[in-house]
Amino acid sequence: MPRLPSLKALRAFEAAARHESFRAAAEELNVTHSAVSHLVKNLEAELAVSLFHRIGRSVRLSEAGLLYAPILKDAFERIADGTEAMRRLAANQGLVLQVYVSVAVHWMAPRLGRFRRDNPDLPLVLHTAFRDWEFDPAPADVGLIYTTDPDPRWHHMFLYRARVFPICAPDLVAEPPGLRAPADLADHSLFQVYSNTDDWRAWLEAAGVPDLAGRIGPKFDTQLLAHEATLTGEGVMLSMGPFMGRDLGDGYLKRPFDIEVEQTGAWYLVCRAELQHDPRIRRLYEWLVAEIEADPAFG
Repeated sequence: MPRLPSLKALRAFEAAARHESFRAAAEELNVTHSAVSHLVKNLEAELAVSLFHRIGRSVRLSEAGLLYAPILKDAFERIADGTEAMRRLAANQGLVLQVYVSVAVHWMAPRLGRFRRDNPDLPLVLHTAFRDWEFDPAPADVGLIYTTDPDPRWHHMFLYRARVFPICAPDLVAEPPGLRAPADLADHSLFQVYSNTDDWRAWLEAAGVPDLAGRIGPKFDTQLLAHEATLTGEGVMLSMGPFMGRDLGDGYLKRPFDIEVEQTGAWYLVCRAELQHDPRIRRLYEWLVAEIEADPAFG
């Protein structure tokens, strides 16, 4: 291991950098103002750089400080996240899976009973709160996400690449004039989920009606809301792969056209890189792969 500065000094600098105040850092760390100042001075001496500009009683990050502060902030956050994961593991609190609410409702929830039977010693907790639709390791051990640009911070385990197609209430197909050709979509609202902005455009182009892209809307922040609006017959949405399979099978929704396109991104199970060998995560991944392979909606 390379020689590292004192952990106390690093914590003092990170807190002072975040607050831009030695006094506020001292209050956070429950030490004296002079202790923070002394720790930071020792760190500057060890690194041979000035991390702050001292202006009277105030401090401002130097160029070196601006470079170092986010590195330490990320490091401490990762340590905190990893420590929380270890505490959950030690307390046998199970595995926390972050999953989109629509996927939780339409696909994961109906399978939880089977997961419990297959893994009686591994409690699974679903967490549906997302920050900008990206995996958030603070509340969760692992995430089931869709992305077009895998974040290099996380370990990604490929699950599948979905194909999308329009779905609607049965009345929109049955009632005259009905949806007989893609051009008929000009008379209907095209519900858009803002996290999948390119899917409609790709499908309309494949269907030979790219000019209808200008009619896309209204927008919803979740597939679940778009799904509920579609059930009322107020418009048409794109199915997000297999997650509407139950409604299609039961006849609550219909596919007016056979045309489908592959999503530009893919679905992954993701976790922090340091947890990729966690046997609980490996068991969940293998179980998900088996469920996907057994589900005809993924064909």
